[in-house]
Amino acid sequence: MKLPKQYTLSEIANLINCKFVGSKDFPVLGMNEIHVVEPGDIVFVDHPKYYDKALNSAATIILINKEVECPENKALLISDDPFRDFNKLTQYFKPFKQSQKHISNSAKIGKNTVIQPNCFVGNNVVIGDNCLIHSNVSLYDDTIIGNNVTIHSGTVLGANAFYYKKRPEGYDRLLSGGRVVIEDDVDLGALCTIDRGVSGDTIIRKGSKLDNQIQIGHDTIVGKKCLIASQVGIAGCVVIEDEVTIWGQVGCTSGITIGEKAVIHAQTGISKSLEANKVYWGTPAQEARLELKEKANIKRIPEVLEKLKKIT
Repeated sequence: MKLPKQYTLSEIANLINCKFVGSKDFPVLGMNEIHVVEPGDIVFVDHPKYYDKALNSAATIILINKEVECPENKALLISDDPFRDFNKLTQYFKPFKQSQKHISNSAKIGKNTVIQPNCFVGNNVVIGDNCLIHSNVSLYDDTIIGNNVTIHSGTVLGANAFYYKKRPEGYDRLLSGGRVVIEDDVDLGALCTIDRGVSGDTIIRKGSKLDNQIQIGHDTIVGKKCLIASQVGIAGCVVIEDEVTIWGQVGCTSGITIGEKAVIHAQTGISKSLEANKVYWGTPAQEARLELKEKANIKRIPEVLEKLKKIT
């Protein structure tokens, strides 16, 4: 998430009332999660296990809960609770704004686009040309829709990321300030839910087709010309490369990559990254031919045991 203008390190420190290490005029351009940070971004870290990863990332401002040696050309924001203060910054730069209408005055809608009754189109939504948005679709604030997109009834784009920190008093939600971006020629079935990025974008790239009742988690990227069948659940921060096919009821963990043109058979459980141009099945996912071979061998166990009895 890029800030509306360049801020200084001291200005950001004043917003969250914390100390800083570095020049007071050190430039701050944005804030992001670690997998999408760029120079000028703030990233937060609140556990020693991840200090090195944050300090060595592309981010140049580290919001951290302990003063440590600051890498060259970087700055620190020292906070007793980086999670809380990252939320404060999100709330400051991306506050919730109530919409006064079903279709916000700030929404931009392209030529020949049809929006059926009972839809909600939030603040700063952009919808391209020749789109068809069926009834009861909800497009939360800042959603971007390309040209020639069809979205069927009941689909929700831009709900909060499922991202919580456990505290003694309960779960504390990390606020979501990112977007959902749907590129050209995408079809979304009925009752799909695509969560916005925490600070970046959740993206469905050009030409992909999603069936009904699919969940896509925050900051996930679905590549071009992918096919995803009904009841698939994709967690956050997943990269699905181009022309991947995922059949029904597949479940996928967070933070992994599915390689180009991979095919995932129904009810597969994906727990790690998968290579391109292969067919997968099973839980945990493995190449389908290996899974089938194993199942065939399991069926032969009674036969093998009978042979062993005769031998002994």
